[in-house]
Amino acid sequence: MRLLVIGGSVFLGQAFVADALARGWEVTTFNRGKTAHDLPGVEVVRGDREVQGDLDTLAAAGPWDAVVDVCGYVPRVVGASVRTLAPQTRTYLFVSSVSAVQGWPELAVDDSSPRQECASDADRDAGDYGVLKAGCERAVEEGFPDGALVLQPGLIMGPGDRARRLTWWLDRAARGGRMVAPGAPERPMQLIDARDIAAFGLDQVERGATGRYMVSGVRANTTWGEYLGTCVEVTGSKAELVWVDDALIVEHEVEMWTELPLWTPQGPEDAAVWEPDSSRAIAAGLRCRPVVESIRDTWAWLATPQGHQEAFGAYRSFAQGGVQERGLAPEKEQRILDAWDAALSSRSCREVTSSSL
Repeated sequence: MRLLVIGGSVFLGQAFVADALARGWEVTTFNRGKTAHDLPGVEVVRGDREVQGDLDTLAAAGPWDAVVDVCGYVPRVVGASVRTLAPQTRTYLFVSSVSAVQGWPELAVDDSSPRQECASDADRDAGDYGVLKAGCERAVEEGFPDGALVLQPGLIMGPGDRARRLTWWLDRAARGGRMVAPGAPERPMQLIDARDIAAFGLDQVERGATGRYMVSGVRANTTWGEYLGTCVEVTGSKAELVWVDDALIVEHEVEMWTELPLWTPQGPEDAAVWEPDSSRAIAAGLRCRPVVESIRDTWAWLATPQGHQEAFGAYRSFAQGGVQERGLAPEKEQRILDAWDAALSSRSCREVTSSSL
């Protein structure tokens, strides 16, 4: 098969490329060549998807059996790609997000849940990330009424992670010492490896499947305790996990998702953050490797000089562009630990006093 990947040089896009090459497919990537190097064995077309002339040049390199779009964030921009490439392919696979679905993370959702409201030709000022992703989905479905395949991932992990969701925790565990662990160790999580999303997507392309699939992984496939415990184990460090109540972390104004990656305080606004339902995708063949395997493979990648530079160098550049850098500053972490020690000491004193009365 002939496959075009828009993006294709990092993380999920690279996972699609690597899997397709392993299947013996002919792969073309389209990107600006500024983020990372393309994998050996692909045909590379350089260009900017927001420049119509570059899209026309790309279309001339077709046709393809399918297009995989992993880097579409603005409906108007995605719509231009869809219109230009429609004559050159029968299937357009768009990687969206669970954030495109109404109700998440307050409510449990699946791939039949209604989407956020957003027009298919909306520009970047029409809403937040999830709203715009919903508009992008509509742009693909309108342009490919019989060939749109939309994947809605949840929280993605695995080698190549540049968002520092897992890599920050691994790096923190490797530094050792007393380490803030948020909330309760038994709290369930739901994570999925980028490689499993790619394999499922390409399997559906081979089948000629269309429609929407939630691909967030298997519910409760790990817990916070297992997740952070594995980070400590694989790094070989002597880090000590100190489980701190959500309330105290909130009191110290820790930014959810960023300062403690993947963490949100347990409450009604995020009650179903770990509960998207991927049962339809699982029934269609989605296979998810154990979270432990993903963590080990990510540490093996991160422990190489190239992996560390790609993960942390890329994110520093990303943060300098106006996005808050991910991770809890050591001095802030120490303040939280000190406050938690004081709270536990005070609680212990009250219990002793009460028991002696």
